[in-house]
Amino acid sequence: MSVLRTTNKARPTEVTRDDVRYATFVQKRFNKRFPGTPEAFRLVDSTEQVVEALEEIVKTNRRLAVRSGGHCLDGLVSDPAVQVVIDTSLMSSVCYDEKIGAFAIEAGATLGEVYRKLFVGWGALLPAGQSPDIGVGGHVLGGAFGFVHREHGLAVDSLYAVEVVVVDAAGKARSVLATREPSDPNRELWWAHTGGGGGNFGIVTRYFFRSPGASGNDPTELLPKAPQEVTTFKVEWDWKQLDEASFVALVRNYGQWCEENSEPDSPFARLFSVLVIGRPPHGNIALRGVVSAGTAAASLVEAHLAAVQQGCPALRSRDGGRSSWLGFALNPFPDLFAIGPGGVAASPASLKLKDALLCKRHTDRQLAVAYDYLTRKELGVPGGSFGLASLGGRVNAVSPDATAFAQRQAIMTTSYGVGWGAPEDEAASLRWVRDFYRDVFAATGGVPAPGERTDGALINHPDTDLADPALNTSGVPWSTLYYKENYPRLQRVKAEWDPRDVFHHALSIRATQ
Repeated sequence: MSVLRTTNKARPTEVTRDDVRYATFVQKRFNKRFPGTPEAFRLVDSTEQVVEALEEIVKTNRRLAVRSGGHCLDGLVSDPAVQVVIDTSLMSSVCYDEKIGAFAIEAGATLGEVYRKLFVGWGALLPAGQSPDIGVGGHVLGGAFGFVHREHGLAVDSLYAVEVVVVDAAGKARSVLATREPSDPNRELWWAHTGGGGGNFGIVTRYFFRSPGASGNDPTELLPKAPQEVTTFKVEWDWKQLDEASFVALVRNYGQWCEENSEPDSPFARLFSVLVIGRPPHGNIALRGVVSAGTAAASLVEAHLAAVQQGCPALRSRDGGRSSWLGFALNPFPDLFAIGPGGVAASPASLKLKDALLCKRHTDRQLAVAYDYLTRKELGVPGGSFGLASLGGRVNAVSPDATAFAQRQAIMTTSYGVGWGAPEDEAASLRWVRDFYRDVFAATGGVPAPGERTDGALINHPDTDLADPALNTSGVPWSTLYYKENYPRLQRVKAEWDPRDVFHHALSIRATQ
């Protein structure tokens, strides 16, 4: 079944190197480490144009990539081998589709556009990511967690259908609608898009969202209602007051809180927080959070802070307030998103981010390693950070095989990041973050191999290091780190829907042979 939106344009717009817009398109990438310079960008504004552009690119046997918001953290889209990038940023419609009975969101819409239109139009929210600048296109495909996932689950848990352009064995492109309905013959294609990652099966042109338990045709009842208001908080500690013992206590407390409060029915499911620790002297230690619990918010915040603060030095500062949901969603924690993972301004920076999902808190040995890497004085490393964010809640109420997103036991997601502006700082910065990550997970081959304590990594934070046997000595392939037991099923979907392997990159799903 195909669902196409009409357009007034006869053909996709091609932006080549002699076009005044080309430089702007090249610069539209969050991570400046990978300066891809393709032959052309194909700017599409409808599903029909995607079909046309894709078929032409396949016919001319050119390597392609697809881009929505430009936030890929590794060189999957900005690969020098990519000759044509299909840019979906003009496809930004957000509407209620009466025929499908779900909210239709085009792949080029940013999260900010989605949050605004859903709230203004229907008083609803989509439980998706944190930065309003992120494009929906690639974000949803990796699962999509954000500020309210503990209360409402991942965005893919509300994904009812996808409209995706695929290419058959003969090189013919077509649009397919795949839904979560058990009777849908295309259901496996829908399933693969609930966490299977971008650049694997085709080009998603529209997502259709409807909460799993929603009934009827009233659009105001089909997604979670936005809260009347949210409560935010931010507290900071001074590095000068922390020694190794108090640092270990602080991060241990945070991990312990996540362990004890990550059940789906926990009252703390309405509280999300993130602890970001930057390297001194420029970085700081800050715990930020948001609560959507109404009058109960203040008591939840106090209990959370008391648990994290126990046995630690006094706070250097504390701030907080209340805001409308939309006001927060469009400008969440401005200081956090103005600064990249490496402690430098995000927009002009080259970055390396590595992440890991945890089922239990870090061991004290791991935290001693973290303290060492964060406090040692590394020549040529201008930044560096260690981040922890609460997961669990309703995310873990879903079976690991119900969606392609398999990490349904994790209580926390963690990140190891570094950023640099000068090319001469790259080698030392990469060495620092890679060694940091390797030594934290030394007991499992330098990676968070799925097991009792760790649960792999997020494909939305792609890291090609995991496919390098020199950096991943665990014997666990990168595909298992990202997809666990769901990988063979994803391979079967890949073989059926992308038989020519048109959509591939360094971490793409390999079809079964």
